[in-house]
Amino acid sequence: MSPDWLPDLGKALQRLVNQAVNAVVTGYGNDLDGFSRLLTAPVRGVETALLHIPVPVFVMAVAAGAWLSRREVGFALAMAALPLVLAGLGVWTEAMQSLALVTVAVALVVVLGLPLGIAAARLPRLGRVLAPVYDLMQTIPSFVYLIPVAMLLGLGRAPALLATLIYALPPFARLTELGLRSIDIGMIQAAQALGLRPRQTLWLIELPLARPVILQGLNQAIMLALAMVVVASMIGAKGLGEVVLLGLQRADPGLGFIGGLAIVALAILLDRMAQAILGERRPPA
Repeated sequence: MSPDWLPDLGKALQRLVNQAVNAVVTGYGNDLDGFSRLLTAPVRGVETALLHIPVPVFVMAVAAGAWLSRREVGFALAMAALPLVLAGLGVWTEAMQSLALVTVAVALVVVLGLPLGIAAARLPRLGRVLAPVYDLMQTIPSFVYLIPVAMLLGLGRAPALLATLIYALPPFARLTELGLRSIDIGMIQAAQALGLRPRQTLWLIELPLARPVILQGLNQAIMLALAMVVVASMIGAKGLGEVVLLGLQRADPGLGFIGGLAIVALAILLDRMAQAILGERRPPA
């Protein structure tokens, strides 16, 4: 309870936020519905495509990708076993729903984060402005912005995708900026001396040299996007998080354990495959 001499700023801020949300919903309801459909369209498309792939075909595709990236039989077999675990646990549909959400979210992270990282590396003032914004995006608990986002866009995939994007974007953009700033200036000067234009220098010299750091940011974005799966289920997003949430609501520890185990299996699959495919490729033995 606040002292009598101190004004209750919390209630004033609460009214202000409620009025702002109500005004936006009332004035731009149709636009928000259209934006929500625009956000969910790629998720629905990817989800439909994944669900139409038979489990054996998916397993063979994972095994082939693992083999081509590492040329290791043990690694290929281990990666192929993970989708079999998801199917064996009876949560294949939910796993594909979560994978679709993560895939689209990470794609948006790359589309938005790469230009932001490049711009911040080119313009130090912009980097200083973006730094506190990234801090705010990462430190605010997801529940704080999930509520207004869900009220604006409704329940389901759209607010979950937006929340996942907010959560996973900062590390990728920051590491992209860091990777570009850590390049030896002599390499850039040599490229300029050879007559390369700034855009050519960026694509042919800077981005390839910064690739390891950028890929670390991409890997972090994938893991953070997957970490939002359980939280996103609380605003109506389908997937493995919903299995865990149902286990909690029904006081069913077995169901919650199955959902958690499936999330771990999917996380290992995404993490290892991302490192194998996007990392430095090994020559054939």
